[in-house]
Formats: sequence, structure tokens, C-alpha cells
Amino acid sequence: MRRALATLVMAAAVAAYVMAEPAQALSCGDVSSNLAQCVKYLTGQQARPTGPCCGGVRRLKAMAATTADRRLACNCMRSAASRMKSLRYDLVNALPRQCAVPLNFFIDLNKCNQ
Repeated sequence: MRRALATLVMAAAVAAYVMAEPAQALSCGDVSSNLAQCVKYLTGQQARPTGPCCGGVRRLKAMAATTADRRLACNCMRSAASRMKSLRYDLVNALPRQCAVPLNFFIDLNKCNQ
């Protein structure tokens, strides 16, 4: 009886694993590639973000579905921002609005608590 129950539990676990969609982990490479087209806007060299920039913002929002993903994305942006001398933080916060991609949090590259 125990053996049959253990086999049933194992079969259910395997079935659940096989049927589950594989998780897609967000990486700093994802963040960089999705925001690369935004650099000219974020440094004040362009008045408005381009279509490809806004497309990257939309993709990144969709990819960062969990709190952990958003923290990772924030830390990746924070690391990249530390290497960009001409980054304008006012434009960083304006980017989602300019691209019509609403966020329910404020972007603060000094701390990542999303």
C-alpha cells in the first residue's frame, strides 16, 4: 500500500513538472538589451524615447513579473547607471510615462525595494 501511494505521488509530481511551463529567469543582459535603445533619451540627447526604446520598456515590464524580478532589474539598472556619467534621473523616472507603460512604483536607483 505504501509503495503504491509513493508511486502515485511520484507520478503526480513528474506529471506536474512536465506540464509546467519552464520559468524564464530575468538577467542583467535582458535588462541591458531591452533598454539599450533608451540611452540617448536617458542622457538627454533625444527629446523623446524612440519606438524601439518603448518596446524594450514594455518587454522588460512583462519580463519583470515578480518582486524578485523587479529588484533584479533595478539592481541591474543601478549598476549600469553608476557607469553612465551623463544619466538624467528625471528622465529615468519619466521614461515609463513617456512610453505609456504605467508602473505602480517609483524608480529609485539608490535603493531597490520594488
